[in-house]
Amino acid sequence: MGSLAVMAGWPLKRWLGLVLVVLHLVTLDCALPKEVKSKVGEKVGLPCCHEIPSSESLRNYRVYWQKNTKEVVLAYSKGEKISDHDQYKNRTELDSKNLTLWISPVEILDNGTYQCVVQHFRFSHDFSPRVLCDAPVSLSVTADFSEPNITSNVINTTCESTEMVVTCSSHGGFPKPKISGVFNNGSLVWNTTWVSESSLSPYNVTGKLHLNVTKDINLTCSVEYNGFVKSTSLLLTKTNDCIAPTMPPSYNVITATSIIFIIFLLAITLAARYFPRHACFHCSKNQDSMEEDEKESMKPPTISKMTSETSSL
Repeated sequence: MGSLAVMAGWPLKRWLGLVLVVLHLVTLDCALPKEVKSKVGEKVGLPCCHEIPSSESLRNYRVYWQKNTKEVVLAYSKGEKISDHDQYKNRTELDSKNLTLWISPVEILDNGTYQCVVQHFRFSHDFSPRVLCDAPVSLSVTADFSEPNITSNVINTTCESTEMVVTCSSHGGFPKPKISGVFNNGSLVWNTTWVSESSLSPYNVTGKLHLNVTKDINLTCSVEYNGFVKSTSLLLTKTNDCIAPTMPPSYNVITATSIIFIIFLLAITLAARYFPRHACFHCSKNQDSMEEDEKESMKPPTISKMTSETSSL
């Protein structure tokens, strides 16, 4: 009561300012469409801007539900259905009290902005019904994407790293998604491509990365769409068949090897010169002994002097 008393004492200028603020807020609220989210195959209700009082019936109203201000989805006049769109035939119904438009099952083509237009017949003979409200409602339709599929293809490998191309793909979802990922505790920028027959058709999405993997590590690919996320992880493995290059021998090793090789050649040369002479010397000595033995064996036997004298007697 105290607050009301204070407000009652306000000057007219202050009251006018308050009214303008309220009108601005109401206008702003009506200008911004309400957003309703739904998935393909579900049942969704789009709220209207007017509710019929309990003392009245739908027969006193004309109600239009239209899409993008061009297509009449469903229309009632004086309690009777007067129009429905072929795309929504057998998929829509109107609540007779709060004028909610129900759509089931939801399709991707239902995505868009709708308007609820309500007119009231003051008297039965009134041919120009008064418009009570005309408010937009945004329907955001979502179709789930498949679980992302990650593949890797090794194109080069060294002892330090493995170079590979990683591909992440998903299909059959709506709306147009975004691909993101995490690798080595950091975000990734994917080279992304989308394929769709139209702006209101399912999307197929593919992302590619060019990576140098220095150790085994997990990579996560996420497909984000309309507040939903599908993620898959893959272990990227660095190849282990690397053969380290052979280090060339040092200068000291080369020098020592050369000296040993030269000494070996000198030893062979000296041996070749010494051993033939030594062998020939022994061969000559043996040959002389054999010749002397042969001469001795060919001499006539010697008759001793004593034997001769005895014979003469």
